[in-house]
Amino acid sequence: MDSISSPFLSRGNLILSPPISTSRPPISTPIYSVLTEQTAKKNTPPPDADSPSPSSLPRRSPPSPAMARVSSTRRVEPSLPARLFNAFDDLINNFINPPISPSVDPRYILADNFAPVDELPPTECEVIYGSLPSSLNGAYIRNGPNPQYLPRGPYHLFDGDGMLHSLRISNGRAVLCSRYVKTYKYTLERDAGHPVLPNVFSGFNGLTASAARGAVSFGRILTGQYNPANGIGLANTSLAFFGDRLYALGESDLPYLIRLAPNGDIETLSRHDFDGKLTYSMTAHPKIDSDTGEAFAFRYGPLPPFLTYFRFDKNGAKQSDVPILSMNRPSFLHDFAITKKYAVFADIQIGINPTQMIIEGGSPVGSDPSKISRVGLIPRYANDESKMKWFDVPGLNLVHAINAWDEDDAVVIVAPNILSVEHALERMNLVHGLVEKVRIDLKTGIVTRTPLSTRNLDFGVIHPSYVGKKNRFVYAGIGDPMPKISGVAKLDISQEERRDCIVACRIFGPGCYGGEPFFVPRERESSDETAAEEDDGYVVSYVHDENSGESRFIVMDAKSPELEIIAAVKLPRRVPYGFHGLFVKESDLNKL
Repeated sequence: MDSISSPFLSRGNLILSPPISTSRPPISTPIYSVLTEQTAKKNTPPPDADSPSPSSLPRRSPPSPAMARVSSTRRVEPSLPARLFNAFDDLINNFINPPISPSVDPRYILADNFAPVDELPPTECEVIYGSLPSSLNGAYIRNGPNPQYLPRGPYHLFDGDGMLHSLRISNGRAVLCSRYVKTYKYTLERDAGHPVLPNVFSGFNGLTASAARGAVSFGRILTGQYNPANGIGLANTSLAFFGDRLYALGESDLPYLIRLAPNGDIETLSRHDFDGKLTYSMTAHPKIDSDTGEAFAFRYGPLPPFLTYFRFDKNGAKQSDVPILSMNRPSFLHDFAITKKYAVFADIQIGINPTQMIIEGGSPVGSDPSKISRVGLIPRYANDESKMKWFDVPGLNLVHAINAWDEDDAVVIVAPNILSVEHALERMNLVHGLVEKVRIDLKTGIVTRTPLSTRNLDFGVIHPSYVGKKNRFVYAGIGDPMPKISGVAKLDISQEERRDCIVACRIFGPGCYGGEPFFVPRERESSDETAAEEDDGYVVSYVHDENSGESRFIVMDAKSPELEIIAAVKLPRRVPYGFHGLFVKESDLNKL
């Protein structure tokens, strides 16, 4: 079933670059200078008539010791308060709370292709295998963490500044552009020339570290170094297109409005609050109903109401909040699902627990094995939570939801259940995602669960027109281990009587890893053509070869029994591993 060879991997003449060193830099070494030594030559695309001139490409010289990363021409001398609090930061990071654990040590977290890269202006790419189908005219954009500066202390994979990697495709040609999301945090620290805001996921482990970093943050606020009212988010998780607008998302802040220029460049327009109707934050996983054009979303946090549900109409106008007060303690709600009738929330065994941080010295976000997981259903057009229903589902820990739908007097959910949930945020390589179909009988309250595959799967996607409706096919990343994705598996979830629902598989090859796959439906060539089948389309992903140091964009035939690669684009420099992506067709890009 596994197809190990692929057209572009088997052609040795296409593997040109030397491998990236796997040695880890000392903690005091700027990441950017290490990357420069290893990638300066292979990151510079060959000049041609359509490519930017060498002078317009990102700077390849190492930065000065004063700045680990330079992304702006503006340099300011730190003020006396800034130098004082930077010194306190160094004291905390070196003596009070150094990155002892490998799970927060940047030398390990940012090794190999997890290491950040500099911005890249629009750069022409070479199609090295096959041809890009016309259905891909538009842009594939993937979000992910890319820290602007070398972390001074503990660092979690989720702590990096958001960077968008966009491949603009038009009539068989491809242009790659990589740009930071210009968040308040990013621009503030870029102009300051040093980190200002603490790392949220890794900087508050234990009472002493939390008190020390909290005091420094409070001092920076008092001295005017930053204003938390302007947002502290990273916008590093995903993207969404609704109401004819494109957003970069991170669940700790408001969305950031994004635009793609005709030449493929990426522009951050603004931090968007929907005419003042959206406060604090929003999930990075809104659900868009392709039939109605509506978007459904939520926010969660450490203070009541711990969960708030809301939606946007087809024009992108935000509707009223629906506080969910029956969520009686803070929980980690990264994702959710919708059906045509309900919004579906999973209250899992990962929660926000400051007591654990104080007593045990751990992270304020962690697992609670004594907690009984439950699934909540609320009518998707509810004005309040009076009709919210909760169902106990012990041991069910859904971090990502694939889909859900209504079925007679039941709701069906398809999602990977995270086993060994205690490792979900700190030791992701020990996590196993077991894709399950969960059926909740609304009359009897009986919950039945059916495993769909024993393989380690996550980042599952479907045909976007089937969100909230019964679907048949799922395309999921194969963890080897997570968060590295060694291939893509296609599941036929209508065949749940099978021992394993995987019906097609593509393994990228030894030392080759990708990310979340994305399904792009094939467009009908004429109005007379019959409606396409659910799996008639393409699965796309960035893939990095750790042996050669090269990255590529690959296009797979979603209907083929081996997810055959029909096109491959050689990228002008490596694209780091990241999180979630989105394909935006040309007609939608023209609306931005």
